Amino acid sequence: MEFLKRLFRSHPSVQQLPAGTITIDRRGQIVASTVSSAYPQGLLSDIGLDVLKLLREARTAHMPLAEVSLHFGSLHITARELRGGAIIFLLPQTASLPTPSVSRS
Repeated sequence: MEFLKRLFRSHPSVQQLPAGTITIDRRGQIVASTVSSAYPQGLLSDIGLDVLKLLREARTAHMPLAEVSLHFGSLHITARELRGGAIIFLLPQTASLPTPSVSRS
């Protein structure tokens, strides 16, 4: 998956992970997105194209996937096929901090 090379670069820089949903058509064009517009659209397109490629290769191997879930350290990607296109959910994994308990007197 080529987008991983662009997402997790080896040179030091802090980049926020994408969060939201993108819907792509069968050609890999983004139809709708809830990901911040500040996030590079080229990277979102790469994610979409790689997901479509994965779904097509599975279909070609006679192992069609209705849904695929990928975990990359701090990024969780879930994708569902939609008549040739796909809907992709991007969820950054953050360390959950304990919530302070409220005491009532």
